[in-house]
Amino acid sequence: MVSLFDALDPAGATSAVDAGGPVDRGPAAPLAARLRPASLDEVVGQRHLLGAGSPLRRLVEGGGRTSVILWGPPGTGKTTLAHIVSRATGQRFRELSAVTAGVKDVRAVIDEARATRSVSGARTVLFIDEVHRFTRTQQDALLPAVEHGWVTLVAATTENPFFSVVSPLLSRSLLLTLEPLTDDDIRGVLERALRDPRGYGGRVELSAAAREHVVRLAGGDARRALTVLEAGAEAILADLPPADLPPAEGDVGEPVARLEVEPLERAVNRAAVRYDRSGDQHYDVTSAFIKSMRGGDADAALHYLARMLEAGEDPRFVARRMIILASEDIGMADPGALSVAVAAAQALDLVGLPEARLALAQAAIHLALAPKSNAVIRALDAATADVRAGRAGPVPPHLRDAHYPGAARAGSGAGYRYPHDDPAGVVRQQYPPDGLTRADYYQPGEHGFERRAGQRLRDLRAAVRGTPET
Repeated sequence: MVSLFDALDPAGATSAVDAGGPVDRGPAAPLAARLRPASLDEVVGQRHLLGAGSPLRRLVEGGGRTSVILWGPPGTGKTTLAHIVSRATGQRFRELSAVTAGVKDVRAVIDEARATRSVSGARTVLFIDEVHRFTRTQQDALLPAVEHGWVTLVAATTENPFFSVVSPLLSRSLLLTLEPLTDDDIRGVLERALRDPRGYGGRVELSAAAREHVVRLAGGDARRALTVLEAGAEAILADLPPADLPPAEGDVGEPVARLEVEPLERAVNRAAVRYDRSGDQHYDVTSAFIKSMRGGDADAALHYLARMLEAGEDPRFVARRMIILASEDIGMADPGALSVAVAAAQALDLVGLPEARLALAQAAIHLALAPKSNAVIRALDAATADVRAGRAGPVPPHLRDAHYPGAARAGSGAGYRYPHDDPAGVVRQQYPPDGLTRADYYQPGEHGFERRAGQRLRDLRAAVRGTPET
């Protein structure tokens, strides 16, 4: 998946501001701010939003007035897109942060936008960062302005808007989903920062190991990547003699400093994680994570979980592995384990990192502590083996669908016994095809819930098959 990068301070604005003027890109501005894309052509990634004829490109190039909600992780370009929309359409730009703004601030901006439009005809782009933090009342206050076109709303959220944005506002806006940058996109952003005169103008080099360390720390967030790069680059440049420092305006020149992993670690105060998401370490750490949970070592499982997350592993991959383990290695020994694993994956989708790491950790602990059984996968493998061997006879006539015209004439459903008509809720009846009436695929173990399930299974087999309990 690909995206673009958002170069504003993540804290956002603290009040309504007129951002129609030039953005500060001077040498004193943060690296991310200096490199913020000024047009869609400068944006890295996010091809699904930027292709010819896409809604976003039509909005920017056609001067559209459709309000949009930008949904994506931090650092994926929500603020950048808002500024590009404003500049491309020639509209006034006002910005609010949902962290600090109240209903009064929202209404003040809307009143100002209405007054400006009535006097000069100029339209206003209202950017609201972290709109999910607005209460329902605050979001409802936006509805008349969006409905009547007094403002073009560009709202940003890191949380699922179907849960965090009121339905009337969502229905009046175009929802655009932004996705994290790929590792190659992050490398491209770093290369631009090193070569572009607005960045280091060729004066700083990154070793291969340091580059990959920044990519791991970025986790698909280009703003974070640029922040890490800036911390390391400024640290090594500060140690150079004054004559060797790059010019203030960042003219392209020859490299004067090489940034390695060690000074980069010192600058960001975070050790490099020895982990290659596409190499042996990926498979080794993942294997150790699974085997630790299977073996009941919650502490080791937490270690490997932290190691993967710190290295920038896709957390969805981690969640998927736990869902698989819940059925493959726990199964009916703790039927609730699958629900826990699925809930962790859903929590990840709803709130994202870093908060969702707690849900992943909770699930990992639960799966490690749960009683274990591989009876489910053994049962399915045994049934699959019979099917592949051709042991798949016709469905018994009394089990066939009897609802279509002519079914009775074909004998479908004739003789079927309805279990609910029996006081015991179970009747003697053949369910498998001929030749498989004694196929005992599921063999429960003696741990957890399966100890009780085993007795229930024996009782049911005896009742259904009409054979003595074994």
